[in-house]
Amino acid sequence: MSFDEVEFRHLRALRAVAEEGSFVGAADVLGFSQAAISQQIAGLEKAVGTSLFDRPGGPKPVTLTPAGRLFLRHADAVIERLGTAERELADLASGTAGRLVIGTYQSVSVQLLPDLVREMRATAPDIHIHLVERDDNETLISDLLAGELDVTFLTGPYEDSRLDIIDLGIDPFVVLLDKDGDLARAYKGRSFPTKELNGIPMVGQHQCDCQTAIDDGLRSSGVRPRYVFRSNDNGAMQGMVRAGMGPAVMPLLAVDTADPGIVVKQLDPPLDPRTIMIGLRHATTPLPAAGKFVRIAKSECRKRLARAAR
Repeated sequence: MSFDEVEFRHLRALRAVAEEGSFVGAADVLGFSQAAISQQIAGLEKAVGTSLFDRPGGPKPVTLTPAGRLFLRHADAVIERLGTAERELADLASGTAGRLVIGTYQSVSVQLLPDLVREMRATAPDIHIHLVERDDNETLISDLLAGELDVTFLTGPYEDSRLDIIDLGIDPFVVLLDKDGDLARAYKGRSFPTKELNGIPMVGQHQCDCQTAIDDGLRSSGVRPRYVFRSNDNGAMQGMVRAGMGPAVMPLLAVDTADPGIVVKQLDPPLDPRTIMIGLRHATTPLPAAGKFVRIAKSECRKRLARAAR
Protein backbone atom coordinates (compact mmCIF):
# COMPACT_ATOMS: atom_id res chain seq x y z
CA MET A 1 0.00 0.00 0.00
CA SER A 2 1.37 3.42 -0.98
CA PHE A 3 -1.00 6.35 -0.73
CA ASP A 4 1.79 8.58 -2.09
CA GLU A 5 0.89 7.16 -5.50
CA VAL A 6 -2.76 8.30 -5.30
CA GLU A 7 -3.46 11.13 -7.74
CA PHE A 8 -6.41 13.47 -8.21
CA ARG A 9 -7.31 11.77 -11.52
CA HIS A 10 -7.69 8.50 -9.62
CA LEU A 11 -10.23 10.09 -7.26
CA ARG A 12 -12.25 11.56 -10.12
CA ALA A 13 -12.29 8.18 -11.87
CA LEU A 14 -13.43 6.47 -8.65
CA ARG A 15 -16.33 8.88 -8.23
CA ALA A 16 -17.35 8.67 -11.91
CA VAL A 17 -17.38 4.86 -12.00
CA ALA A 18 -19.35 4.73 -8.74
CA GLU A 19 -21.92 7.23 -10.05
CA GLU A 20 -22.24 5.71 -13.54
CA GLY A 21 -22.06 2.06 -12.50
CA SER A 22 -19.70 1.21 -15.40
CA PHE A 23 -16.28 2.00 -16.76
CA VAL A 24 -17.81 2.93 -20.12
CA GLY A 25 -20.12 5.49 -18.54
CA ALA A 26 -17.27 6.99 -16.48
CA ALA A 27 -15.17 7.25 -19.63
CA ASP A 28 -17.95 9.19 -21.38
CA VAL A 29 -18.40 11.57 -18.44
CA LEU A 30 -14.69 12.30 -18.01
CA GLY A 31 -13.78 12.30 -21.71
CA PHE A 32 -11.32 9.40 -21.53
CA SER A 33 -11.22 5.99 -23.16
CA GLN A 34 -12.56 2.99 -21.25
CA ALA A 35 -9.03 1.59 -21.15
CA ALA A 36 -7.74 4.78 -19.50
CA ILE A 37 -10.43 4.63 -16.80
CA SER A 38 -9.66 0.95 -16.18
CA GLN A 39 -5.98 1.78 -15.81
CA GLN A 40 -6.72 4.61 -13.35
CA ILE A 41 -8.90 2.39 -11.16
CA ALA A 42 -6.32 -0.40 -11.31
CA GLY A 43 -3.61 2.03 -10.29
CA LEU A 44 -5.73 3.33 -7.41
CA GLU A 45 -6.50 -0.20 -6.16
CA LYS A 46 -2.80 -1.04 -6.28
CA ALA A 47 -1.96 2.13 -4.31
CA VAL A 48 -4.53 1.46 -1.56
CA GLY A 49 -3.87 -2.27 -1.52
CA THR A 50 -7.42 -3.53 -1.90
CA SER A 51 -10.22 -3.94 -4.42
CA LEU A 52 -12.60 -0.98 -4.60
CA PHE A 53 -15.18 -2.38 -7.02
CA ASP A 54 -17.03 -5.66 -7.45
CA ARG A 55 -17.07 -6.49 -11.17
CA PRO A 56 -19.88 -9.01 -11.86
CA GLY A 57 -19.33 -8.92 -15.62
CA GLY A 58 -21.92 -8.79 -18.37
CA PRO A 59 -24.63 -6.12 -18.27
CA LYS A 60 -24.69 -5.86 -14.47
CA PRO A 61 -23.25 -2.61 -13.04
CA VAL A 62 -20.04 -2.53 -11.11
CA THR A 63 -20.55 -1.71 -7.44
CA LEU A 64 -18.35 -0.43 -4.65
CA THR A 65 -16.87 -2.86 -2.15
CA PRO A 66 -17.00 -1.88 1.54
CA ALA A 67 -13.45 -0.54 1.13
CA GLY A 68 -14.58 1.33 -1.97
CA ARG A 69 -17.49 2.98 -0.13
CA LEU A 70 -15.16 4.04 2.70
CA PHE A 71 -12.53 5.38 0.35
CA LEU A 72 -15.11 7.23 -1.79
CA ARG A 73 -16.19 9.27 1.26
CA HIS A 74 -12.63 10.52 1.63
CA ALA A 75 -12.26 11.01 -2.13
CA ASP A 76 -15.46 13.11 -2.20
CA ALA A 77 -14.11 15.28 0.63
CA VAL A 78 -10.80 15.82 -1.18
CA ILE A 79 -12.54 16.65 -4.48
CA GLU A 80 -14.88 19.11 -2.74
CA ARG A 81 -12.02 20.80 -0.87
CA LEU A 82 -10.00 21.16 -4.05
CA GLY A 83 -13.06 22.57 -5.81
CA THR A 84 -13.49 25.10 -3.01
CA ALA A 85 -9.80 25.99 -3.23
CA GLU A 86 -10.14 26.49 -6.97
CA ARG A 87 -13.09 28.88 -6.51
CA GLU A 88 -11.42 30.79 -3.69
CA LEU A 89 -8.18 31.16 -5.62
CA ALA A 90 -10.13 32.48 -8.61
CA ASP A 91 -11.87 34.99 -6.34
CA LEU A 92 -8.56 35.94 -4.74
CA ALA A 93 -6.92 36.45 -8.13
CA SER A 94 -9.78 38.66 -9.30
CA GLY A 95 -9.73 40.71 -6.08
CA THR A 96 -13.43 40.07 -5.47
CA ALA A 97 -13.34 38.00 -2.28
CA GLY A 98 -11.25 37.38 0.81
CA ARG A 99 -10.18 39.70 3.64
CA LEU A 100 -8.61 43.13 3.22
CA VAL A 101 -7.06 44.97 6.18
CA ILE A 102 -6.55 48.71 5.62
CA GLY A 103 -4.48 51.03 7.80
CA THR A 104 -5.73 54.58 8.17
CA TYR A 105 -5.62 57.75 10.28
CA GLN A 106 -8.39 59.98 11.53
CA SER A 107 -8.84 62.56 8.78
CA VAL A 108 -8.77 59.88 6.07
CA SER A 109 -11.17 57.74 8.12
CA VAL A 110 -13.68 60.59 8.32
CA GLN A 111 -13.37 62.31 4.96
CA LEU A 112 -12.09 59.81 2.39
CA LEU A 113 -12.41 56.24 3.55
CA PRO A 114 -16.22 55.91 3.78
CA ASP A 115 -16.60 56.64 0.05
CA LEU A 116 -13.72 54.33 -0.85
CA VAL A 117 -15.10 51.48 1.26
CA ARG A 118 -18.54 52.01 -0.27
CA GLU A 119 -17.14 51.77 -3.80
CA MET A 120 -14.97 48.79 -2.89
CA ARG A 121 -18.01 46.97 -1.53
CA ALA A 122 -19.97 47.81 -4.68
CA THR A 123 -17.30 46.33 -6.95
CA ALA A 124 -16.35 43.42 -4.67
CA PRO A 125 -19.21 42.67 -2.25
CA ASP A 126 -17.66 39.43 -0.97
CA ILE A 127 -14.51 41.09 0.37
CA HIS A 128 -14.43 41.42 4.17
CA ILE A 129 -12.88 44.82 4.93
CA HIS A 130 -11.22 45.49 8.28
CA LEU A 131 -9.94 48.97 9.20
CA VAL A 132 -7.13 49.78 11.67
CA GLU A 133 -6.66 53.44 12.70
CA ARG A 134 -3.37 54.77 14.06
CA ASP A 135 -1.96 58.24 14.82
CA ASP A 136 1.42 58.04 13.11
CA ASN A 137 3.22 56.66 10.07
CA GLU A 138 5.69 54.54 12.00
CA THR A 139 3.00 52.45 13.70
CA LEU A 140 1.13 51.96 10.43
CA ILE A 141 4.33 50.98 8.62
CA SER A 142 5.32 48.58 11.40
CA ASP A 143 1.92 46.89 11.14
CA LEU A 144 2.18 46.76 7.33
CA LEU A 145 5.64 45.19 7.36
CA ALA A 146 4.53 42.68 10.01
CA GLY A 147 1.76 41.55 7.67
CA GLU A 148 -0.99 42.83 9.96
CA LEU A 149 -2.10 45.30 7.26
CA ASP A 150 -2.46 44.66 3.52
CA VAL A 151 -2.34 48.35 2.56
CA THR A 152 -2.15 51.59 4.52
CA PHE A 153 -2.66 55.30 4.15
CA LEU A 154 0.32 57.46 5.12
CA THR A 155 1.12 61.16 5.43
CA GLY A 156 4.03 62.60 3.51
CA PRO A 157 6.27 63.63 2.05
CA TYR A 158 7.72 60.26 3.02
CA GLU A 159 10.14 57.74 1.56
CA ASP A 160 10.92 54.20 2.67
CA SER A 161 12.74 51.64 0.55
CA ARG A 162 10.75 48.88 2.21
CA LEU A 163 7.51 50.23 0.73
CA ASP A 164 5.89 50.96 -2.58
CA ILE A 165 4.33 54.39 -2.01
CA ILE A 166 1.75 56.11 -4.21
CA ASP A 167 0.99 59.83 -3.89
CA LEU A 168 -2.76 60.48 -3.85
CA GLY A 169 -2.74 64.27 -3.60
CA ILE A 170 -1.82 67.38 -1.66
CA ASP A 171 -3.64 68.38 1.54
CA PRO A 172 -2.82 72.00 2.51
CA PHE A 173 -2.72 73.29 6.09
CA VAL A 174 -5.33 75.94 6.88
CA VAL A 175 -6.23 78.01 9.92
CA LEU A 176 -9.60 77.71 11.65
CA LEU A 177 -11.00 80.81 13.35
CA ASP A 178 -14.04 81.40 15.55
CA LYS A 179 -16.56 83.06 13.18
CA ASP A 180 -17.52 85.64 15.81
CA GLY A 181 -14.01 86.20 17.17
CA ASP A 182 -11.73 89.19 16.82
CA LEU A 183 -9.34 87.49 14.38
CA ALA A 184 -12.13 86.57 11.95
CA ARG A 185 -13.44 90.13 12.07
CA ALA A 186 -9.96 91.61 11.58
CA TYR A 187 -9.10 89.49 8.52
CA LYS A 188 -11.97 89.32 6.05
CA GLY A 189 -10.04 88.01 3.05
CA ARG A 190 -9.33 84.41 2.06
CA SER A 191 -5.90 84.41 3.71
CA PHE A 192 -4.62 84.95 7.24
CA PRO A 193 -1.10 86.18 8.11
CA THR A 194 0.78 83.27 9.61
CA LYS A 195 2.79 85.61 11.83
CA GLU A 196 -0.40 86.62 13.69
CA LEU A 197 -0.41 83.20 15.34
CA ASN A 198 2.77 83.99 17.25
CA GLY A 199 2.23 83.66 20.99
CA ILE A 200 -1.58 83.60 20.95
CA PRO A 201 -3.60 80.79 22.58
CA MET A 202 -4.18 77.99 20.09
CA VAL A 203 -5.88 74.63 19.76
CA GLY A 204 -3.66 71.77 18.62
CA GLN A 205 -3.18 68.01 18.59
CA HIS A 206 -1.19 65.83 20.92
CA GLN A 207 2.20 64.88 19.51
CA CYS A 208 1.86 63.05 16.19
CA ASP A 209 3.30 63.28 12.67
CA CYS A 210 0.76 65.90 11.61
CA GLN A 211 1.29 68.13 14.65
CA THR A 212 5.05 67.91 14.25
CA ALA A 213 4.75 69.08 10.64
CA ILE A 214 2.51 71.98 11.73
CA ASP A 215 4.85 73.07 14.54
CA ASP A 216 7.92 72.86 12.30
CA GLY A 217 6.14 74.92 9.65
CA LEU A 218 5.02 77.55 12.13
CA ARG A 219 8.49 77.88 13.66
CA SER A 220 10.03 78.26 10.21
CA SER A 221 7.66 81.22 9.73
CA GLY A 222 8.80 82.80 13.01
CA VAL A 223 5.80 81.64 15.05
CA ARG A 224 6.14 80.17 18.52
CA PRO A 225 2.92 78.15 18.96
CA ARG A 226 1.26 78.20 22.40
CA TYR A 227 -1.42 75.59 22.92
CA VAL A 228 -4.17 75.85 25.53
CA PHE A 229 -6.04 72.76 24.41
CA ARG A 230 -4.87 69.58 22.68
CA SER A 231 -6.86 66.70 21.24
CA ASN A 232 -6.32 64.18 18.48
CA ASP A 233 -10.05 64.26 17.76
CA ASN A 234 -10.63 66.60 14.83
CA GLY A 235 -14.21 67.29 15.91
CA ALA A 236 -13.11 68.25 19.43
CA MET A 237 -10.47 70.62 18.04
CA GLN A 238 -12.99 72.29 15.77
CA GLY A 239 -15.48 72.55 18.64
CA MET A 240 -12.93 74.36 20.81
CA VAL A 241 -12.18 76.82 18.01
CA ARG A 242 -15.93 77.45 17.71
CA ALA A 243 -16.08 78.00 21.49
CA GLY A 244 -13.44 80.74 21.27
CA MET A 245 -10.49 78.89 22.82
CA GLY A 246 -8.26 80.00 19.96
CA PRO A 247 -7.42 79.27 16.32
CA ALA A 248 -6.22 75.89 15.09
CA VAL A 249 -3.98 74.95 12.20
CA MET A 250 -5.23 71.74 10.62
CA PRO A 251 -4.94 69.89 7.32
CA LEU A 252 -7.88 70.83 5.13
CA LEU A 253 -8.98 67.22 4.84
CA ALA A 254 -9.54 67.12 8.62
CA VAL A 255 -11.88 70.13 8.63
CA ASP A 256 -15.66 70.13 8.45
CA THR A 257 -15.91 73.12 6.13
CA ALA A 258 -19.72 73.16 6.46
CA ASP A 259 -19.47 74.16 10.15
CA PRO A 260 -21.23 77.57 10.40
CA GLY A 261 -19.38 78.46 13.59
CA ILE A 262 -15.90 78.62 12.07
CA VAL A 263 -14.05 80.41 9.30
CA VAL A 264 -11.42 78.53 7.28
CA LYS A 265 -8.58 80.57 5.78
CA GLN A 266 -5.40 79.94 3.86
CA LEU A 267 -2.18 80.77 5.67
CA ASP A 268 0.09 83.48 4.24
CA PRO A 269 2.80 82.42 3.81
CA PRO A 270 1.54 78.83 3.61
CA LEU A 271 3.08 75.94 5.50
CA ASP A 272 4.50 73.13 3.41
CA PRO A 273 1.45 70.92 2.73
CA ARG A 274 1.21 67.31 3.66
CA THR A 275 0.79 64.60 1.03
CA ILE A 276 -1.83 61.90 1.31
CA MET A 277 -0.15 58.63 0.37
CA ILE A 278 -0.89 54.93 0.28
CA GLY A 279 1.71 52.23 0.89
CA LEU A 280 2.22 48.54 0.13
CA ARG A 281 5.07 46.21 1.09
CA HIS A 282 7.86 46.43 -1.50
CA ALA A 283 9.00 43.37 -3.49
CA THR A 284 6.11 41.18 -2.33
CA THR A 285 3.13 39.91 -4.28
CA PRO A 286 0.27 42.20 -3.23
CA LEU A 287 -3.13 40.87 -2.32
CA PRO A 288 -5.22 41.38 -5.49
CA ALA A 289 -7.94 43.06 -3.41
CA ALA A 290 -5.32 45.52 -2.15
CA GLY A 291 -4.38 46.35 -5.74
CA LYS A 292 -8.05 46.93 -6.54
CA PHE A 293 -8.39 49.21 -3.49
CA VAL A 294 -5.30 51.21 -4.49
CA ARG A 295 -6.75 51.80 -7.96
CA ILE A 296 -10.01 53.06 -6.45
CA ALA A 297 -8.12 55.25 -3.96
CA LYS A 298 -5.93 56.80 -6.66
CA SER A 299 -8.94 57.78 -8.72
CA GLU A 300 -11.27 58.96 -5.98
CA CYS A 301 -8.76 60.60 -3.62
CA ARG A 302 -7.20 62.76 -6.26
CA LYS A 303 -10.61 64.04 -7.31
CA ARG A 304 -11.67 64.62 -3.71
CA LEU A 305 -8.47 66.41 -2.70
CA ALA A 306 -8.58 68.59 -5.81
CA ARG A 307 -12.14 69.66 -4.96
CA ALA A 308 -11.25 70.36 -1.31
CA ALA A 309 -8.32 72.58 -2.27
CA ARG A 310 -10.42 74.89 -4.44
